[in-house]
Amino acid sequence: MFYMFVFRFCSVKVGVAMRYVKFVLLFTMIMTAMTAVSCGKQMPEAAGKKFTTEYSCREDTMKYNTLSPEEERVIVHKGTEMPFTGEYVYNKDDGTYVCKRCGEPLFRSSDKFDSGTGWPSFDDEIPGAIKKETDADGRRTEILCANCGAHLGHVFYNEGMTDKNARYCVNSISLDFNREESADAAVTGTTLKAVFAGGCFWGVEHHFQKVDGVKSVTSGYTGGSKANPTYKEVCSGKTGHAEAVEVEYDPSVVSYEKLAKLFFEIHDPTQLNRQGPDMGPQYRSAVFYANDEQKKIAEKLIGELKANGYDVVTELEPASEFYPAEDYHQDYYEKTGKQPYCHVYQKRFNN
Repeated sequence: MFYMFVFRFCSVKVGVAMRYVKFVLLFTMIMTAMTAVSCGKQMPEAAGKKFTTEYSCREDTMKYNTLSPEEERVIVHKGTEMPFTGEYVYNKDDGTYVCKRCGEPLFRSSDKFDSGTGWPSFDDEIPGAIKKETDADGRRTEILCANCGAHLGHVFYNEGMTDKNARYCVNSISLDFNREESADAAVTGTTLKAVFAGGCFWGVEHHFQKVDGVKSVTSGYTGGSKANPTYKEVCSGKTGHAEAVEVEYDPSVVSYEKLAKLFFEIHDPTQLNRQGPDMGPQYRSAVFYANDEQKKIAEKLIGELKANGYDVVTELEPASEFYPAEDYHQDYYEKTGKQPYCHVYQKRFNN
């Protein structure tokens, strides 16, 4: 009897265990099938057919151009083509350079120059076309297509190669080129940028946002030595940055000179390294010019102010990397409903 009891007990245990194992296997098969279907994975239709894996979770990949293995090495895996070998190193035709992967306009031929480095070089970008990130090496600034994330190359500043003091070093293989007859269709709504520093950027931003023809105003930091500075670091006065605004505007509606005049009339250009109660080099008055034309306009306006008796201390500095400030600084007065405490309009020009 004892042995019969043990035998029956063990049989029950084994039966339960087998049912548990079958349940686990069935559950695993169901979940695997559901996962495959949800990601668009093609399952074998019948036994003996080759199992193929085709992911379509990223629907946007269907919009991209097909890349060759070498194009993929550079564009997707962030490689670099050999210098002086690219198709567009010596190209001097008029037109627009677009992303090889998605076709978005990136650079104009008018901003291309011969840097002698062996890669196509530009000293400006089409506004909003380029995304910038710190490179994996922790030193350089990588540039990518803002639309699809394709790797383009790197950007370097303060080399003195052009008046804009910037060099976008781009792999030819990351680009396609639309000659002038098709370029106008690819690039519409051209805008330009101006950068001014006149004390706390909240008030400067507030005044420029009210100007017709201004598309956007971004508060940030520029003119210093540290990459990606924080507000706390800038406030220490040790990074060399100034609180500034980057104004994107439509030149067919408002001119750079009109913007520069407003700049000189919404802050006190006679105060050195301060503006009202805000003191320190980060609050200096400065115009960061992008080219000779902007510099000449600023010099002319400063001359007019001095002729009117103003002891102007505004600095003229070549434009360098502009770092947007933290989100809570953007649109500050619009968010808070307050008014500027030291930026009040005062007419200073005769016309």
